[in-house]
Amino acid sequence: MRFLLALFLFMFSTPLQWGNNYEQALLNAQKGHKYILLNFSGSDWCGPCIRLHKEVFTTDAFIQLANDKLVLLNADFPRYKKNQLTAAQQKINDALADKYNNKGVFPLTVLLNAEGKIIKSWEGFPADITDFIEDVQQTILDNK
Repeated sequence: MRFLLALFLFMFSTPLQWGNNYEQALLNAQKGHKYILLNFSGSDWCGPCIRLHKEVFTTDAFIQLANDKLVLLNADFPRYKKNQLTAAQQKINDALADKYNNKGVFPLTVLLNAEGKIIKSWEGFPADITDFIEDVQQTILDNK
């Protein structure tokens, strides 16, 4: 019975969609009355970045929050040649880093309003996953 339930949930669960287009994220946030969660990551070299995506952004609590309140935007900075971004995407990510992550912190998670204004940011891997998700949720509630 558990197997069937797990299979059903897997088949009909909606995976989170992380975008990489800032302008589209702004439009989606404005249309959906949502906030943007911008994550700066090094997907092939940054251990805490990889853990953040695997251990936090895949939890049911985060997925529910994201589906209800967030537009997800990822600015990835891979190092290995096989994972290199297109020149156009690299230019977009560099511009995002200049605007929101000029210290070069990885991972850095930034909550933006629908106009692109910083509401709050979190550096590194959270000490407590539940507290992090609750903090994002509370920050959204406090800024309505």
